[in-house]
Amino acid sequence: MNRLKQLFETKKDNLLSIYYTAGYPALGTTLAIAEALEKAGVDFLEIGFPYSDPVADGAVIQHSSEKALENGMTLNLLFEQLKGLRKHVSIPIMLMGYFNPVVQFGVERFCKKAAEVGVDGIIVPDLPIYEYETLYSGFFKDNNLSNIFMVTPQTSEDRIRKIDELSNSFIYLLASSTITGANLQMSANVEDYYKRVKAMHLKNPTIFGFGIKDSATFSSACNYANGAIVGTAFVKYLGTDDYLEKIPEFVRSIRPVDKM
Repeated sequence: MNRLKQLFETKKDNLLSIYYTAGYPALGTTLAIAEALEKAGVDFLEIGFPYSDPVADGAVIQHSSEKALENGMTLNLLFEQLKGLRKHVSIPIMLMGYFNPVVQFGVERFCKKAAEVGVDGIIVPDLPIYEYETLYSGFFKDNNLSNIFMVTPQTSEDRIRKIDELSNSFIYLLASSTITGANLQMSANVEDYYKRVKAMHLKNPTIFGFGIKDSATFSSACNYANGAIVGTAFVKYLGTDDYLEKIPEFVRSIRPVDKM
């Protein structure tokens, strides 16, 4: 059982994950940020590997990806940096990015390298379900990696059930099909969407993403799912002075101590 599965078996509510881009704001900050986030009480992490054409990302994460590439971040370097990961970080770690760099790196090689450094899950939003199931699922299973699928309000029930069948840790619920960084509006439509998903009695837990930026949006998301992922708000925060020392303060602004 990998760390993601263990987490969801032991904690059911108010789970907090943080996304940040490897190599941003500086090339050598990847591990230091992970350590600081774990010490601040975050439950699991999502480390993005940069790509030159991040079409699903808003301006903030696009900028972080561009800056990370300028800094010299590559998949090879990221795996080198993560070799020491499990000496310092014990919470579950996911890698997130687009499929093109993974294909160029080699999908089987990518999965092996991820497992070697202690990664627990992979999120590749533009990897088609059919291709994953028929071509690549064996690489994930052989390396004990969870493949995390995304669901939007437009996803059909048949597709959601297929995703639930293929998943073994959690399902990533997007509040909308827009780009990252959009504000989360818990409208009647979003409520109906989550109620529809909840009524399906899926076997996997659900985590909300896109638009979680403060305690109010985090709390709203947790009313409808097992937890939430903060991305754009944290990446924006990494552009401030003394960000490493103030990470505990940032985490408390999203999830107050009484909800940890």
